[in-house]
Amino acid sequence: MSSPSSLQWLSLVGTIWLQTLNGANSDFPVYSSQLKQLLSISQIQLNNLAFASDAGKLFGWVSGFAATFLPLRLVLLVGAIFSLIGYGFQFLFLANKISHLSYWQVFLLTALAGNGICWINTVCYLICIRNFSSDSRIVFGISTSYAGLSPKVYTALTDAIFRPEHDHKAKEYLLLNAICPLLVASVAAPLLKANEIRKEGSSNGSFLVMFVITLATVACSVLGSIGSVSSGIWSKEHVISLCLLLLAPLLIPAFIKLREGIDNKKERRVHDLTIDEDGKEDAMVVFELKGEEEEKVETGFLLMLRKIDFWLYFFSYMFGATLGMVFLNNLGQISESRGLSHTSSLVSLSSSFGFFGRLMPSLFDFFLSKRGFKVSRPGFMVIMMALIAGTFFFLLNTSNLILYVGTAIIGACSGAITSIAVSATPELFGSKNFAVNHNIVVMNIPIGSFLFGFLAAILYQRGGGGRRSMSCIGAECYSRSFIIWGSVCSLGTLLCTALYVRTRRVRKMAERWNQYFFCGEKPAEDHDPSSLVSVEAVERGFQVEVTMEKNHPDLLAFVLEAFEDLGLEVQEANASCTDKFDLNAVLSQNQNESVDAAMVKEKVLQAIENCLKGNH
Repeated sequence: MSSPSSLQWLSLVGTIWLQTLNGANSDFPVYSSQLKQLLSISQIQLNNLAFASDAGKLFGWVSGFAATFLPLRLVLLVGAIFSLIGYGFQFLFLANKISHLSYWQVFLLTALAGNGICWINTVCYLICIRNFSSDSRIVFGISTSYAGLSPKVYTALTDAIFRPEHDHKAKEYLLLNAICPLLVASVAAPLLKANEIRKEGSSNGSFLVMFVITLATVACSVLGSIGSVSSGIWSKEHVISLCLLLLAPLLIPAFIKLREGIDNKKERRVHDLTIDEDGKEDAMVVFELKGEEEEKVETGFLLMLRKIDFWLYFFSYMFGATLGMVFLNNLGQISESRGLSHTSSLVSLSSSFGFFGRLMPSLFDFFLSKRGFKVSRPGFMVIMMALIAGTFFFLLNTSNLILYVGTAIIGACSGAITSIAVSATPELFGSKNFAVNHNIVVMNIPIGSFLFGFLAAILYQRGGGGRRSMSCIGAECYSRSFIIWGSVCSLGTLLCTALYVRTRRVRKMAERWNQYFFCGEKPAEDHDPSSLVSVEAVERGFQVEVTMEKNHPDLLAFVLEAFEDLGLEVQEANASCTDKFDLNAVLSQNQNESVDAAMVKEKVLQAIENCLKGNH
């Protein structure tokens, strides 16, 4: 039986393989122009099909609820079957095995396949959270970075296996999109185990090796993209190299298993000489884990939807990474309008840099955390969104070189924001209900995809001469879209800046007053300790937020006792009591009690002071 540590890393390898082939929808730009001709549809209808792939995310929250009640392997299987059905029937239609599929049937099949992606993503995210609780930021980045490799892998497999003619790739892509997720899910399922391990021990060496392997994969991907730009096709040597690099992470759990086997033999020898096997140690471990379990109380999505931070975060994501995805979905028509013959090379380029962009946050987290620094998620998003906004205006230049450079920048920055969001959601709103909460956050993707994509399709069709026109040639086909996208992304950058300021202000204030409470250092006179507590009157009660950078074992009990003293009942609560103390609670008030928001705030502040000063 594998040890916990080797099981952790084996599960991570499984999520890497799943993420690598779970982005089947991202290769849509490669064959979209051919699909447009085969179905005899307009640019607006084609945009609707691109939206359909994202529309499945509107119901991604269903996978979150399913993961709460069903085994994760069953959730994984459902997602893979959805992809098989969604893309499989489209392949059979193009292969003339099915006589007819209407446009709306194709739309629904594409949406079903897109929803399947959510189910597989949910499994991968939960495995990372449960197996690497203290290193979740780093692991999220590593795992999700491989999702950026999906279009690259599908392009490489299509070129190496089928070697299709230019602009005749739709059937081959749809076949791989249908069968690859199910095949990989079958292989990866035995590796996926949620071990619920609270302390992973020192993993610096393992993470360093993992980063080396991942960066080598990035290098292979980028070199392959450069080669495909010149030749228009991937070589079998590059495909073999990529496959070997995807298998390379298995070396880490294998080495850990070997090392732990040696360590266990040494421990047994010492154990036989010095300790009676009476089971007391096991009982103590169970007790410690149980104590940590009981210290966390979390809530669902209703409280999250009431927070200003959620809406700033939601629209920042929509006006940043989602806009980048809309651009990438339109790469087929953008390259066609500029007279480029190899759309797959552009898609491969965006995939390679998207892969690197998704990895960037983890690299910063890993190396800066050793020096005592922590990267602000909203702050990182602000930088990436500013780059995307600038690049959209940059793309008004008609040079093909500018298009390649701009595609690389947008691919990298969009990938980085997508990776950041996976770890930002549990940091902002808790991890227990992450599966549902994050699927609600990513609902911005189909909404933004439809709005911005539909607008671009209308402008493209007008540039081509009206509704009956099937194509538009010239840089002006997308120039107005670039101006609009750049302006909207600039607005998103301002919203994300506001989110960064809000989270930074609360964190700084908490740090100042923790110095006072724990170290006796009085903060500046202009800072009020009441800023640690926020109380807002809501219907039939109050919403309370408490933030402290350091937690005390009894702090939650003191605050809950304060609520009880006021006759308030906790209806919903989200509390983090590990390193810092963060409480969001909705309280109901007894009709016979006359309590206002000021009284609640004063009582909570008194409870905090009693707890911290009394144990100083």
